Amino acid sequence: MSAEAEEVAHDTVEAAVRAQLAKALGGVRGIIEAAVPTIAFTLSWISTEDLKLSLIISISLSVVLLVARLVQRSTPQFVINSLIGIAIGAFFASRTGDAKDYFLPGILYNAGYAVAMLVSIVTRWPVVGFLIGSVTGDPTAWHKDPGIVKLCTRLTWLLMLPCAVRVAVQGPVYLFGGDQAVAALGLAKIVMGWPLQVAALGAMLWVLGRGRTPIKPPASPA
Repeated sequence: MSAEAEEVAHDTVEAAVRAQLAKALGGVRGIIEAAVPTIAFTLSWISTEDLKLSLIISISLSVVLLVARLVQRSTPQFVINSLIGIAIGAFFASRTGDAKDYFLPGILYNAGYAVAMLVSIVTRWPVVGFLIGSVTGDPTAWHKDPGIVKLCTRLTWLLMLPCAVRVAVQGPVYLFGGDQAVAALGLAKIVMGWPLQVAALGAMLWVLGRGRTPIKPPASPA
């Protein structure tokens, strides 16, 4: 669909952002595909304390999920994203020999993402605004409208919150969790993964449901 067609279909900021969030979520299947490899790694480590076996099981399950997507000719985007994250975590853990390092890339990713979104808010270029740009075909026109900037700032805060909470909880567990760190990190990643993201997206949809902000910025005075 062209940018012009999408703009006709979504005549308000709220409609455009809702459409983009629906694409990003991945549905129930995407949620399960993201959680299964982490659950498998955590349970395998708890029962065997064999790092190599736990990594093999986790990666193998991700590959099986990817093959299933390809066979069914459905989008593999969410499985690939999960597989990349698992592969990086496996690399960290295999290099150090410490199973808790499997979770370190995720903690660092969330920290970086939270900082980037906070910077976008402080500079008044909230990242959610660029979702509007992806619909209109003009990546910066939305910034001319203070109402859109205000709305996108609120939405960016909500998008940032799960990342900040994950770092605040999982960071200390990683640093000071001791022998129970792997089990605690595995549980925290599952509980604070998609469930927390869905809660944040639900809050965003609630905010979006309250307004009708025109997607086109007001015309500049002659």
